[in-house]
Order: sequence, then structure tokens, then C-alpha cells
Amino acid sequence: MELTNAREMKALLEENGFHFSKAKGQNFLTAAWVPQRIAEEAGVDRDAGVLEVGPGIGPLTEQLCLRAGKVLAVELDRRLEPILAKTVGRFDNLELRFADVMDLDLAETVRESFPGLRPMACANLPYYITSPILTRLLESRAFSSVTVMIQKEVAQRICAAPGIGEGGAFTVFCHWYAEPRLLFEVPPDCFLPRPKVTSAVITLKTRPAPPCPVTDEARFFRVVRAAFAQRRKTLSNALAAGFPELGKERVVQVLTDCGLSPTVRGEALTIEQFAAIANRIAD
Repeated sequence: MELTNAREMKALLEENGFHFSKAKGQNFLTAAWVPQRIAEEAGVDRDAGVLEVGPGIGPLTEQLCLRAGKVLAVELDRRLEPILAKTVGRFDNLELRFADVMDLDLAETVRESFPGLRPMACANLPYYITSPILTRLLESRAFSSVTVMIQKEVAQRICAAPGIGEGGAFTVFCHWYAEPRLLFEVPPDCFLPRPKVTSAVITLKTRPAPPCPVTDEARFFRVVRAAFAQRRKTLSNALAAGFPELGKERVVQVLTDCGLSPTVRGEALTIEQFAAIANRIAD
């Protein structure tokens, strides 16, 4: 069976009484080149153990299994269990787990599932849960890389370099943990049902260590969140709101000590400048 053939897909779904769930953001691929290219550009090989989030009916799962040492596919929707048994059940290097990936201890899951393999993550993510899942994958520090298909606009913001005004707090977060790179775009006509927006595939090569030292990572991210909480505000006003215990005068002094103007905005700062502010607040 060709898993991206729309006619065959519809017949399979009808046979199993499956209906797409808008609440789960389900859009299945109908273009064979997309899962093939995702698996290829992610760098999946026999030395890799791949966690796939949300396999759907399995087109990406199939391509991962053809290349990887092992694939663990985690699917939330149990209605897909009999369908996946038919489409990818033949692979002996595949483990299917029906669970919410947000409930898993990812570091422990990787240790148990991929001993001796290079852990990677791949996913065609529903738009509505992109940030929470990416956050969990990156914070686990369990994967050598994370390759995902997401909404194009979100992909562009994630891959924008901090400090050029195109990103936000999540941009800084992703660049703190990894080196994001946009790989290619996927038009709406590659899906069933057809979404209203273009998708894009990005890969995030995880960093072995943060890009710069901070005395307290939690404080660093508190600074970042405060800086972007109210984008129209100057950084001094935004930080004064985010750190009420400091007060405006001390915030201005912190920025001055870091060589920054109090009127600068958070979107203009690099990761290193955010780190300097966080470290200076600690001092």
C-alpha cells in the first residue's frame, strides 16, 4: 500500500471507521517525497534510534524504519491502532506506543528504548501544540537532533537569529538549546485534509552546552520572558514589570552596567546580552 496515496488512504480510513479530528490537528501527508526527504535530511541511519511523535497512518514512520536502527512511534489517538498495524506493523525495528508524549519522561524513555543508538526525534506536529512538544523535546536534552514539520511562519520565527527583531522568547529558547535550521517548505496540497497555511520542516541540532555561561538558567529565561512579554515597551520598562523586586532605577543600572541603553527593546538583544543581564541581576 502506498501510504501517501489519497485514494488508498481514504479507503483505509473508511474501512476502519476513522474520521479526522480537528481537535487533534490531524492532517495526513499525501505526497511521498515529503516523508522521504524528512528522513533523509534528518540524517537518520542504522546507528540512530528515532522517537517519532504522532505517526498518523505511518508514512514518515515507514521511511524512518527503512533507515533507523529502531523507531519508537508515540501516538495519542488509539483509533489509529488497527490502521498502523496494517501500514507499518511489518517492521521489526518499530515499537508503537499509544500515549501522550507530554506525559513521558523523555530522558528515561530514550535510555530504555535506544541503548547503544544515537537518539533523534522526528515529527509532523499539529500546529496547536508545536511549542509545548518542542519545549519538552529540547528541555529533555535527550536527543542529538530534533526534526519537525510545523507551520511555516512559526518555523521562520524559530530559525531567525536572536537580535534581528523577527523572533520572540521561543526563538531565544530554541537557540539556547539548539542550532535551528529551516530545511524546506511543504505546500498545503500535500495534506489531507488540506490546511489553510504552508508548512515547513526544520531541524534543530542540539547543543552539547549552552551558547554562553549563566549563573542561573531559570533567571535567564525569566529575563527573556519579561523582555518579550510586552514588545512595545522599552527593555527597562519590560524588565521593571517582570522584576518588580528590583524597581525601575535598579533595572536601568543593570542595563547600563551591561552597556545597553534603557530604551532598547528585547527583540534587538542577542542571547549573550540576555545572559549578561541575567548574570548582572544575580550580582
